[in-house]
Amino acid sequence: MSRKPDTVTSRRHATVPFLDLGRRVQALQPELSRAIEDVIDRGRFILGERVAEVEERFAAWCGVAYGIGVASGTDAIRLALEGVGIGPGDEVITAANTCAPTVVAILDAGAQPVLVDVDPVTYTLDPGRLADSITAATRCVVPVHLYGQCADMDAMLAIAAEYGLPVVEDCAQAHGARVGERAAGSMGTAGCFSFYPTKNLGALGDGGMIITDDASLADRLRLLRNYGYASPNLSAIRGHNSRLDELQAAILLAQLDQLDDWNRRRRAIAARYDAAFADEPRLRTPIEVAERHHVYHLYVVRHLDRDRFRECLREAGVGTLVHYPTPPHWQPGLRDLVHAGAGGLDRTEGLAAEILSLPLFPELRDSEVDRVIEVVVATADP
Repeated sequence: MSRKPDTVTSRRHATVPFLDLGRRVQALQPELSRAIEDVIDRGRFILGERVAEVEERFAAWCGVAYGIGVASGTDAIRLALEGVGIGPGDEVITAANTCAPTVVAILDAGAQPVLVDVDPVTYTLDPGRLADSITAATRCVVPVHLYGQCADMDAMLAIAAEYGLPVVEDCAQAHGARVGERAAGSMGTAGCFSFYPTKNLGALGDGGMIITDDASLADRLRLLRNYGYASPNLSAIRGHNSRLDELQAAILLAQLDQLDDWNRRRRAIAARYDAAFADEPRLRTPIEVAERHHVYHLYVVRHLDRDRFRECLREAGVGTLVHYPTPPHWQPGLRDLVHAGAGGLDRTEGLAAEILSLPLFPELRDSEVDRVIEVVVATADP
């Protein structure tokens, strides 16, 4: 039986942060310092050896042939779209339950974002709604692998193949996620990753990468990220300035060997939460679909009285965030620039009122996991 909320709020345990990036930096400081010093000693800061190395190693880790480092995850999507030929007049379908960068990248490529509702289990793009939303103007599909779990790629790839559409995967929250033995980013035409500091593999600033098995696409993307230069100061195509720098590449390399361990720790914490919250009738926990390996970038629950629940956690010293409180089609800067796909966006809108992300990161201490469980059990079903 759940305890009353005041049993928790009166005890004033130490605050449990939603995320503390400083813990990772502190633990890795010797390795990070050496990596940074090495770049400084080499005197090459843009498109040097460290970028080439992290491109090769991360692509291999994902099971593909090519990696192209870029300035951000948003740029990764934008350049991937341009790389497959997307431009003005084209419609690009993506999930409505996503962060603004997915939509901004489509707009930056000159295309029209079409937001399609999500399935009720994983909150990722619903293949049925996708099929119903394809029009004569549709030119690409951008599934979002959300919270650390892949979307239903088999169904979406089949639909895309039927209509001859490229698939560009948004993998910003899915470093290490899989469908069977296939890694996120390796299933479509291209996969796009963010290395924003909060990601499962994060830099100490912005960074991103596109991965692909298509050699000609990889060559085109290398041109697009660097002014279209086929040789110094000679643009072969219209390009951009979007390059992963050597310092961030070195920082990523210093962490890459630990990514599998960090993902295992995320899964272990999620398993503890799953077990502890299984009997909470008002709390809906994440579902890991069969054959989809979840890496729990976020641990997102649903509660019908989310705001009260969140306030109880805050008073008890447990940090939370909402991913995401405002769908893109409700945001003032985007709502007039997007279209809704077939079937409406009711599921996405419902999620915005109920979802809550609990603390989950590899450096979260066991005692802090205990505290989160204690507070949630005491407040989820008053």
